Amino acid sequence: MPTASPSHTEPGRYVKQPTVPLPAGARVRTGAEAWAEAAEVATDRADGRAPLLVVDAYPGADLPRIAEIIADALPQWHLVDVEDAAALPADVIDARIADNLTDDRVFGVLSHAHLDSFYDTERLDKLAVEVDGAGRPTVLLGWGADLVARRTGAPYALVLADMARWEIQMRQRAGATNWRAQNPDEDQLRKVKRGFFVEWRVADRHKRAMFDRLDFVLDASAIGSSEPAPRTPGMITGDAFRTGLANAAQAPLRVVPFFDPGVWGGQWMKEKLDLDPSKPNYAWCFDCVPEENSLLLEDAEGAIVEIPSLDLVLSQPKALLGERTFARFGAEFPIRFDFLDTMGGGNLSLQVHPLTDYIQRTFGMHYTQDESYYLLDAGDDAVVYLGVKDGVDREAMLADLRAAQDGERPFEAEKYVNAFPAKKHDHFLIPAGTIHSSGANSMVLEISATPYLFTFKLWDWGRLGLDGIPRPVHLDHGERNLEWYRDTAWTESNLVSRVETLSDEDGVVEERTGLHELEFIEVRRHWFAEQVAHDTGGTVNVLNLVEGDEVEIISPTGAFEPYTIHYAETFIVPASVGPYVIRRTARSRSERFGTVKASVRGTRTGEA
Repeated sequence: MPTASPSHTEPGRYVKQPTVPLPAGARVRTGAEAWAEAAEVATDRADGRAPLLVVDAYPGADLPRIAEIIADALPQWHLVDVEDAAALPADVIDARIADNLTDDRVFGVLSHAHLDSFYDTERLDKLAVEVDGAGRPTVLLGWGADLVARRTGAPYALVLADMARWEIQMRQRAGATNWRAQNPDEDQLRKVKRGFFVEWRVADRHKRAMFDRLDFVLDASAIGSSEPAPRTPGMITGDAFRTGLANAAQAPLRVVPFFDPGVWGGQWMKEKLDLDPSKPNYAWCFDCVPEENSLLLEDAEGAIVEIPSLDLVLSQPKALLGERTFARFGAEFPIRFDFLDTMGGGNLSLQVHPLTDYIQRTFGMHYTQDESYYLLDAGDDAVVYLGVKDGVDREAMLADLRAAQDGERPFEAEKYVNAFPAKKHDHFLIPAGTIHSSGANSMVLEISATPYLFTFKLWDWGRLGLDGIPRPVHLDHGERNLEWYRDTAWTESNLVSRVETLSDEDGVVEERTGLHELEFIEVRRHWFAEQVAHDTGGTVNVLNLVEGDEVEIISPTGAFEPYTIHYAETFIVPASVGPYVIRRTARSRSERFGTVKASVRGTRTGEA
């Protein structure tokens, strides 16, 4: 039975390091013991030949440090850096991906390349022959080590040194380069672009093909970590990895949230979520972005291995997403929840997201960033900028935006854009193509489609980024995607205060709060005092506790252990769960509870 880690916090206390249990009997191995076991598997499998241990690594892993650890643990083994031996020269790789990277600071075109296109085929073949004939225990290390091992025809033990994208980005901010690139001082946005559009796409294809063959998974995020006091790097068996993820797809779970400051960041999360009070602000919390977040896999003794939460999506897409959602999106988590904190801060940039046709033909994404703002909290003066005003002169507005971009004069946003008063629990719908921004003194739960990178800033209130560089504005992209018919009347009718009561009985009120019919996400809000019954309907559910201190999720059939959720926590209920109940806990002090639940419209079992 899948089990959740127990909560030892006060009611309502946000948990910043949620864990997912490893299967019974699985253990996190560390240090020389871990590598000795990997070497033993390689030796047993060699069947009289020289043993071969393959350590394939996600780009961004600290290979020099991993090599040192292996050398200390296995001094009699010969270590070969596959990247140094067979990767193409950096300038050749740069030329091959130039069309994907483009000249833009932020946006590129998604790559469909495979890892072998970054390697010299003849050198791979030669290295395979050398390794096979070496006659001594050998470790192959690097992103692409499996490419060489498969060419040898010899049996081997396979380790994946894996890490999440957020950790990679933290290392890049500290000076780390992209894979084999000479860019330690390059603009961070360009580093992320290279990862997002090329490296991470290629790496995910490569590692997904290895999942069924993995003997061990190494926590590469703990080796050379960006954290000031990194934990001891752990390793789990491939069976524990696969079974742990299969179990995770059968019960409620949370991914590990991460927090980031911003030029417009506020103070609400710092206080409510118990964050570092010495930081000037927190702008973002990515509480459910499986492409970026981590999962913490925990054994019975409390030892932890950190892996990308994307591994769950890639390895268990049908159980997690549901067959109909998987058929529509593939192994991609389509719903994103995150926080935007401007309480005591400033306005977000005035922006627009690309229309579906535009994002497909310009960037290679197959769906776009439709979204919405749900107000977790709001000051008395809070507003949401949304839609153009009635009778706006299109050319005059664009001319004023260009003048503002050139620094001639500030853009008068409220001359052209509606500013709607915003209060706690309001929900504003923002289909792609709609000009929008959250004003100051708001705490927004952003419920949106996943392609989070595709924001065209139109005006950023004349600010510099935290790095002292002007934040990128994309007027050319923006003006091609603005839907000018979304004026005051249309916006008020379609995007503001669209709450529809669906039922009110037995102490439970169910409401539909959005999203707009052009968007694929359906959001339901439930108010209750004791409990409310749900059913995934065969598609993944993403929820947040927007009111009340603490609830628990239980299975009517006992399929999983009760799972505790605190105020403002986002949680995932996999499609495979089916029926579940959310109820107050025995120690809850709140009189009323509220959740918002997002799912993919048209994919619930029984829907047309």
